[in-house]
Amino acid sequence: MYVVAMASQKGGSGKTTLSGHLAVEAERAGAGPVALIDTDPQGSLSLWWNAREETTPCFATVGALELGDALAHLRKVGMQLAVIDTPPAITGSISQVVSHADLVIVPTRPSPHDLRALGATVDIAGRHQKPLVFVMNGATARARITGEAAIALSQHGTVAPVTIHHRVDYAASMVDGRTVGEVVPKSASAREIGELWLYVQDRLSRVTKDPKLIPEVRQPQTFPAAPLAILDEEDLAQAAKLSVNGASIEDVLSHVESLLKEPGRAAQLAYSGPERRSASDRREGQPDAPYAGPERRVANTFGRRHNDYYGDVGGRK
Repeated sequence: MYVVAMASQKGGSGKTTLSGHLAVEAERAGAGPVALIDTDPQGSLSLWWNAREETTPCFATVGALELGDALAHLRKVGMQLAVIDTPPAITGSISQVVSHADLVIVPTRPSPHDLRALGATVDIAGRHQKPLVFVMNGATARARITGEAAIALSQHGTVAPVTIHHRVDYAASMVDGRTVGEVVPKSASAREIGELWLYVQDRLSRVTKDPKLIPEVRQPQTFPAAPLAILDEEDLAQAAKLSVNGASIEDVLSHVESLLKEPGRAAQLAYSGPERRSASDRREGQPDAPYAGPERRVANTFGRRHNDYYGDVGGRK
């Protein structure tokens, strides 16, 4: 049985939501049976599971000190994966959970307060010599601070190539014990969770050296030149950073595809030709279009007017 710990001392980072979503996605992907463990005294994950109609994944509420015995029992009954949610701001409890983990996932929101609070969690994982992965959670699409936060995190560990964006359906699905993959299976949120589980599964196979965990190889994806033209320098830099951090080419291409499917990209794509011409260039060769003739006004450097277009006294010819 493999153990994944969701750890962060910062409250509100999304540990509980990601724990439930990853456990359900792992079960649906055939990695089960999966056990979901809540070590948080607040019991938010317990309330979510009690509202759930499905009987999978299995669930247990365990104190940090009893975690070792609970994991041993789960191994005996045939569990293949355990996902553990941890409490915030209790260093001793987090340390106990991390000591049993094969992989530590640290969700963080792209904000200065969240980034400053990660130091203690990183130190705990380092003390127990456990592999750690940062997951950007609750990010705003195409926000510059998301890319800056990912770059800052990459200096301290591996950053998952899948970003979980802020969407209402994540919280709405948790009301009645379900996940976005069960409520809206074809949504962008469900795709993000599926891609995140594939990445977590791949990381587990690497750190445990278990070939059975290697996810199915996806077919390489290619994109035409025109859609790629709408990616800005920040997008390309983020994709390059993922490659440097060890992401496979399929993961990088999947990340680029998710960028292209973001709201607002379709409008850009509609005006993206093979040569990415500007608006004024597109008017050329269209005699009937407004301002398409030779009298089209031209902006001049520093606002000065050409003498061949305006008279010497500043009046138009």
